[in-house]
Amino acid sequence: MRVLGVDPGLTRCGVGVVEGVAGRPLTMIGVGVVRTPTDAELGDRLVAIEQGIEQWLDEHSPGYVAVERVFAQHNVRTVMGTAQASAVAMLCAARRGIPVALHTPSEVKAAVTGSGRAEKAQVGAMVTRLLRLDAPPKPADAADALALAICHIWRAPAQNRLQQAVAAHRTSGAPPTLGASRTQPTPGISRTPGASRTPASSRTPRTLKGPTA
Repeated sequence: MRVLGVDPGLTRCGVGVVEGVAGRPLTMIGVGVVRTPTDAELGDRLVAIEQGIEQWLDEHSPGYVAVERVFAQHNVRTVMGTAQASAVAMLCAARRGIPVALHTPSEVKAAVTGSGRAEKAQVGAMVTRLLRLDAPPKPADAADALALAICHIWRAPAQNRLQQAVAAHRTSGAPPTLGASRTQPTPGISRTPGASRTPASSRTPRTLKGPTA
């Protein structure tokens, strides 16, 4: 499995390609950053990101693209830029028919370091160890992109099994089996064993007589 990890951002968009399967040593194929000038127009920056990601897709031909899921921050401007870069990455992959997976930062940290609250330095150190690199990738955006790819390789088998099970259930069209069929009781009909099954509305009322004087 070859995965392109994308750590979206307008100024620095981290990209990294990792190859391997869960349970075996992984190999880094490439890592880098797509940069855009901060003084350029937004549209031009998005075009630059698109061209950069397209170049990585052409060069490495990944089977999957893993993108960091955008989460809420106090800095709305930063969130907007991250979301726009993320959309460009997903568009590039979808246009080629490459499956896209989204992973939250805490999910990636937990997969790589064992803690969803790990610092960036810890993530970089574990990426270096897992990929047997001489030094942590710089800048941190590049290391985060590799961590995204690693996370997806490790989590993909379980996700694929779940998706296949859901798809099989939808295509079968068979309702789930709930055991023996049960007949709903009809209003006004007694279901007490040995009792009369005459509708309550047709029963003759009994007159209660008091003691005779």
